[in-house]
Amino acid sequence: MRTEASVAVDTDVVERLIEHVRNDTTDMVDSELHVPISHFVGEERAKAEIALMRRLPLIVGHVSELPRPGDFVTRDLLGVALLISRQEDGSIMTFRNMCKHRGGRVEQKESGHRRIFMCRYHGWSYNSEGGRLRPLPYEDSYGPIDHDCAGLDRIKTEVRHGLIFVDMSNDPDRTVEDYLGPDVDAQIEPWGLERATIFLDKGFDLPINWKLVMDGAIDSLHAQYLHPGPGNVGSRTLTNVAVFRAFGRHGKLFQPRTKLKALVASGEDLGASSKYVASLLMVYPNAMVIGAPDHVEFWTVWPSTTDPSHCSIRIRFLVRPEILSPEMEARINKSWEILSKAATTEDFPMEAWIQQNAQAWPDGTFRYGRNEVSAQHLHHQLARDIDEVA
Repeated sequence: MRTEASVAVDTDVVERLIEHVRNDTTDMVDSELHVPISHFVGEERAKAEIALMRRLPLIVGHVSELPRPGDFVTRDLLGVALLISRQEDGSIMTFRNMCKHRGGRVEQKESGHRRIFMCRYHGWSYNSEGGRLRPLPYEDSYGPIDHDCAGLDRIKTEVRHGLIFVDMSNDPDRTVEDYLGPDVDAQIEPWGLERATIFLDKGFDLPINWKLVMDGAIDSLHAQYLHPGPGNVGSRTLTNVAVFRAFGRHGKLFQPRTKLKALVASGEDLGASSKYVASLLMVYPNAMVIGAPDHVEFWTVWPSTTDPSHCSIRIRFLVRPEILSPEMEARINKSWEILSKAATTEDFPMEAWIQQNAQAWPDGTFRYGRNEVSAQHLHHQLARDIDEVA
């Protein structure tokens, strides 16, 4: 079991970053990309993106939220009410939070512990173990019913790296392992997220299209302008110096921390460590794993199902208990203070202004430069999946 806080970064990535630092360069693609502004405000586009997400494995939680058999959480996933429950064998099942009688929710709380879920409309109840329908109130007068066939609808669920993936397509031939691929597995594995716990959990509802939030998070160009000043985000990483690695649909952005530039200038020997490199792994389409020296920021960004100009964000800080100390707690709380200030007073207001402008002028395009490789990757992949663009 690894007890150091930092994790190793691929040597070739660090070598490329050092080369970029020395030459004042960055990773680039062949051409600029134009994305229609209508993709950020149009209802038809929003429906197509939601339909796509409903066909893909999506991360809905972390195993530490369900430590014991009978523990549950509820989620609203793209308009679908879900009930996620830990089973006796340690596995996790997901059910539609929908009574098989007349559609009421069988659990109203966000989390808790239950052996039985009951709809408050007519008293139909279900075992948390497997979701099987229990004896009905007034069953003798209801009529014959097959309890085995009238249980809660199950939705395909897999756990990988401690993250709970739900696949509403129920595709029996696709696994999360296949969907992520070995490269993404290799990037997540060193963090030991299966052993982590949630240190901090924050949610935001914003008048912003979900892709603008993703664009802002995976951008390597704006920090020095939007987050200036000593101690702020813009002073912690270098702007327009980045390496991007594509892993199929997914991808990872690496940026040098400012201390790396100082070490390169001094000629000091340094290791390939997250102490010197900031990283953001995009798990397509809407999740991000952001590596800090001693914890992981885990983001999920969800489009509104009713308004293309709104989204919700969940930010969790994940920490392995074996490395947590009072000193580390103080550092992590300071990290949240910095992130919260940057997000709520700088990033989100800027993205809301962009959204307002997009709604007022929906016929143009947004431009992504050759040096905006990570953002281009996201929009190219959405075009492949939705527009079938090669």
